[in-house]
Amino acid sequence: MFKPLFLVAASALALAACTSGPDYAARPLSPTAAAPFLGSGSPLVSAAQPAGDWWRLYRDPVLDGLVTDALAANTDVRVAAGRLERARALVRQARSAREPQLGVSAGSQVGRSPQGVASGQGGTDLQLDAGLSVAYEVDLAGKLARSVEAARGDADAAAFEADAVRVLVVAETTRAYADAASAATRIAVAQRIVELLDRSLALTERRRVVGLATGLDTARIAALRDQRQAEVPLLEADRTAALLRLAALTGRAPRDLPAVAAARTDTLSLDQPIPVGDGAGLLARRPDVRAAERRLAASTARIGVATADLYPSISLGGSVGGSGTSVSNLFNPLSWLVGPLLNWTVNRSATRARIAAAEADSQIALAQFDGSILTALQETETALSAYQGAQQRRTALASARTQAEAVVRRTRALQREGQISSLELLDAERTYADAEASLAESDARIVSAQIDLFRALGGGWLAAQAANR
Repeated sequence: MFKPLFLVAASALALAACTSGPDYAARPLSPTAAAPFLGSGSPLVSAAQPAGDWWRLYRDPVLDGLVTDALAANTDVRVAAGRLERARALVRQARSAREPQLGVSAGSQVGRSPQGVASGQGGTDLQLDAGLSVAYEVDLAGKLARSVEAARGDADAAAFEADAVRVLVVAETTRAYADAASAATRIAVAQRIVELLDRSLALTERRRVVGLATGLDTARIAALRDQRQAEVPLLEADRTAALLRLAALTGRAPRDLPAVAAARTDTLSLDQPIPVGDGAGLLARRPDVRAAERRLAASTARIGVATADLYPSISLGGSVGGSGTSVSNLFNPLSWLVGPLLNWTVNRSATRARIAAAEADSQIALAQFDGSILTALQETETALSAYQGAQQRRTALASARTQAEAVVRRTRALQREGQISSLELLDAERTYADAEASLAESDARIVSAQIDLFRALGGGWLAAQAANR
């Protein structure tokens, strides 16, 4: 009796070694994608691989603490962590299908039969039932294995997507802190320009009193002074907005942001070239690329899940139980059952349609993976170009500011000697004010370009991986 059962089970187990669908294989990088970046020859960058905690290059302990707070309390990070836990739970669920399924049943029934009533015996009948069953699905075509593989790919993708959120949060936290500091610098520059114009206004007013200048000269300088003063409230609003963003990014209400976060009044700066590595390092580091690759692996596995429906499924199982009128005779006699169960839904048209849909999903995932590579390279090259352009602009503006400052000093001296008019001084003052404000704005733009470059490089990925583990 057991020999046919044994043969069926052995045959099913042998066939279970076969796995339906294509095996996923990672695609090799093209030489051009793995090559050094087009903008890597600049002295502003180096060929070293970037560090995960790139924000520490600014050497600001306050920023270090704010980034740590953001990684721990930011709401987007918490949402991503929840999605990751859900994906991991689905992996455990998929794995559980490969384990034996145990079932326990028990019940009782109380009733009166018509025969008992007719015979005058009366009373009621008690019926007790209990049983234990176990079933194990033989993964004949590898459907369960492919399901686990797909779920694991989704979980890996969720982990990298959580890393991408952390990279974004770190970059935006650093940007908000940098914007607040840069706004403070620009406010100080604007106030210094107003003070210079106040002195020029006072000098022109004294010259008007003695007849060396006119009321029109005084009015022109006063108008320029008021224009520069009007910029201060806007800069203060920008600084407040940056601090409010910083509070939200670190998981705080606006009133809970520590005062030290607003203490810095000078623009962030780097004292070394930015390490950028090469294309191969970038694509191994960028979490969005890694997530797209894992999604592709998961979609490839789902082709196997759909293909497995072309084959029958076999379950091995058994049950034992009994029925009686009391606990003492519940298992007397004992009933049992053991054997394989074959289940095969023959609808090849529907199955072929599901396979075609899974293959289409895999093609979509492949296109998205290729797109993520191109996007990573494009964003990095663009950020490199923008950073270099911002630095070149800053060099030119610094030279212009130095020249404008020299012109203002010379013009004031000439005006005091009565050799030039107040209008010429006004033009010199306006030029210097514009150059000073443009230089401060350029410094802020450089920091923003640096942060864009760090983010494009996938900065923070190593730290995010450690936090994820």
